[in-house]
Amino acid sequence: MNGKLVVPVLAVFLIYAAVSEGMSLARMGNELRCQCVSTHSKFIPPRYLRDVKLTPSGPHCQNVEVIATLKDGREVCLEPTAPWVKIIIKAILDKAEANGGAKR
Repeated sequence: MNGKLVVPVLAVFLIYAAVSEGMSLARMGNELRCQCVSTHSKFIPPRYLRDVKLTPSGPHCQNVEVIATLKDGREVCLEPTAPWVKIIIKAILDKAEANGGAKR
């Protein structure tokens, strides 16, 4: 290869490698951290809930996270230790166990 061509090709390669590595780190950063910065413990009537997602603690976050999607589309992090949230968590786990038991 021509000496004048090696430097630009090498520069393009290094830029591409840096950008793709940065994208990988950004993606990993989204997956490996807590989603809930703060939690809501005040009761939310079930008629306002569209969905509730339970995320157990793990390498991504040391906290159990309970994220409710409201019917208007907003997401709210619920306090897992609140008595009414514990009831929701129990219902989710019971449903998962019942579904898992049906597959056996």
